[in-house]
Parts: sequence; structure tokens; C-alpha cells
Amino acid sequence: MAEEQPKPQPNQVNIELTEEIAEGHYSNLALISHSSGEFIVDFIKIMPGVPKAKVKSRIILTPEHAKRLLNALQENVKKYEANFGAIKFHSEAPPHFPMNFGGTVGQA
Repeated sequence: MAEEQPKPQPNQVNIELTEEIAEGHYSNLALISHSSGEFIVDFIKIMPGVPKAKVKSRIILTPEHAKRLLNALQENVKKYEANFGAIKFHSEAPPHFPMNFGGTVGQA
């Protein structure tokens, strides 16, 4: 006898996570820009001493979804810190990026 699949509840979404996506990408830098209609978040892996870094993933969000993501991140950081203690920054100074970090430099 075959197993009966549970019936989806109203307003329930089935989310599929492929093996490739589940592996994820390591990122230690995020650059965020926005327009009137969207937020763009570029996730980057930058290595010490290497003057070039590639965007590993780009996520484009509506302003409403960006704010929901902000709230969800704040809530999860609070939960994390309640379990594991305060997250500390290694330095109070902002990170230093190479001058040409944003892309190709124009030449005259």
C-alpha cells in the first residue's frame, strides 16, 4: 500500500532545496545598494592579500521584503546571542577595502 502524501494546508508553500543550493557559498562581505523599487545585496568572499574578489551571489529584494529580512536577522541575532553570548567585532574600525574593490577602474 502506497503512503498517502499529506494534503497541503491553505496558504502553505512547498519549498524545495536542491543539493547544489544547499551547499551554499561562504561570504565575509556584503555590499548593499538600492533604488526606489529594490534592494540589491551582493555576497562576496574576500581573501586577505588578494586585490580581487568575486560576487558569489546577488539577491534582489523589494523594499518590503528587505525590511522583513532585516527584522528576521535582528530576531535571529538576539536568539543566537541569548544562547551563545554577545557577538563581538574583532575591531571597532570599519574594514579596509582595496581602492579598486568596486570593479574596473576607468583609464584616460
